[in-house]
Amino acid sequence: MKKFALASIILSATMFSTNQELFSAKLEEIKPGFAKNVIVLISDGTPVSTTTLARWVYNDGKPLNVDEIVTGMSRTHNSDTAIADSAPAGTAIATGWKTQDKLIGVKPAAATLYGAKEVKEDDKLAPAASVLEAAKLMGKAVGVIATSEITHATPADFTAHSTHRNNYSDIGEQQVFQGMNVIFGGGKSFFNPSNDKDDRSKNRTDGEDMVEAIKNQNYKIVYDVNEMNSVDGEKVWGFFAEKDMDNDLDRDPKKQPSLAQMTEKAIDLLKKDKDGFFLMVEGSKVDWASHANSPVAQISDYKAFDAAVGVALDYAKKNKDTLVVVTTDHATGGLTIGNASTSKSYPEHPIEDFVSVLKKAKATEGAVAKQIVGNKAEAKTLVLEKLGYELSPEELKEIDSAKNAGAIETILANGMSSRSRLGWTTNGHTGEDVPFYAYTSNPQDTLSGTIQNSDIALYMAKAINADLDKVTDELFVSGKKIKAMGIDLKIDNSIVSNPKFILSKNGKEYTFFENKNYFEVDGKKQDFNGIVIYNEKEVFIPQAALNKIK
Repeated sequence: MKKFALASIILSATMFSTNQELFSAKLEEIKPGFAKNVIVLISDGTPVSTTTLARWVYNDGKPLNVDEIVTGMSRTHNSDTAIADSAPAGTAIATGWKTQDKLIGVKPAAATLYGAKEVKEDDKLAPAASVLEAAKLMGKAVGVIATSEITHATPADFTAHSTHRNNYSDIGEQQVFQGMNVIFGGGKSFFNPSNDKDDRSKNRTDGEDMVEAIKNQNYKIVYDVNEMNSVDGEKVWGFFAEKDMDNDLDRDPKKQPSLAQMTEKAIDLLKKDKDGFFLMVEGSKVDWASHANSPVAQISDYKAFDAAVGVALDYAKKNKDTLVVVTTDHATGGLTIGNASTSKSYPEHPIEDFVSVLKKAKATEGAVAKQIVGNKAEAKTLVLEKLGYELSPEELKEIDSAKNAGAIETILANGMSSRSRLGWTTNGHTGEDVPFYAYTSNPQDTLSGTIQNSDIALYMAKAINADLDKVTDELFVSGKKIKAMGIDLKIDNSIVSNPKFILSKNGKEYTFFENKNYFEVDGKKQDFNGIVIYNEKEVFIPQAALNKIK
């Protein structure tokens, strides 16, 4: 019996190993050009425990959409620090460059950790092309979706280049002039004209009306579900909130579409392009809930994200030339199923102890807190009705003393967590590896193993046969290189919020504008593919535009 058992174990291990070799591959083993379309879905700030808990609460333990396509783990660290912010982590996924804190779509100034590419002195803080930009350069339709404001870090990583994630003024303007096809999310207020002088403000600083600019770029702007469903065109911009969209559990379904609805509509619009498409979808507010340690908000938004994954997978299974990639940029909150109260009793607790209260929730902790803050006398009734548990006398006293909705949300979240025997380690990000998921029609094109987050960009680029280094060279020619071409370059900073770049050759002047996709010569505008980037030290202009300078 022992020999038979040992032989069975060896045979099983061999079959498993063989199957792994047959149905997955390392990045360098994958052949380029296997996909026409790429859909990448990112659940921001999601530890693997969130997936586990959502599976139990909403699916009674049965598999979620993501479960059938898990292929490995992704390492999320920055180029120089262990715990990533969404800006550098998203930059790695979008561009193939691990970078530093707060940087959006630019290379690092320091790369000291294993897995980070070395950066040349002249390339420090220079823009790096994203897979979205590569796809657009190839003639593919491109789109981005987020439940946050569209200028937030992760969508910005794919569509813009800035040395700070809060620079919404530049990020939003770059997005407007990127020439994308579909943009769905929140954040309309950040595109309104403003002359804000506060460096930490996310409002516009240049007085320009970007909503009007969006219209001038021939976008159809839609503001609710019905308008989104009825629109049909090559360029559509959906503003579904002034700032971030509501958590999925709290949204008005007649006004704000779900992440799955936005994903389905975006695919319907983008798939019309004969050259294919690239789409980035972010479930933004899982991270926000994780920061607040609010379990109902966290897992309900993850459920909504998984529904969007289902939409993408359904399309890919019917269209064999489509790659679907799913991941998170980093983990947040340190959620544990089990806390100090279960230290000695953990094997004895039935699943109901962890999920029964969560299943009763009809709204998020934050939404209930907003209802309570102006009507504290109704706190007990509201929590019982909306969250499914009864406040203790101590909690009622804490709510009565709370000064704002944020403080009340913390009380409610703590109450929900303790009753569900959940633990949290931080209100910030954490540095562990996160799951990586991929689906292709040919399993041999499926990336697997423990990978770097920067490998995800390289994998998606390889899928559509794009070289991100070559695209970077094509889209971002530095001022230093421009001068070496025999073109004179002057930077006009007379209007600090709107610098101009005067290029001269053979007595003719060409005026370029920061964040724009055109230049002026002889009083006329000429468009080009790409945008002008300025990092306060160096300007970067697409080669396509420079080719027009005679």
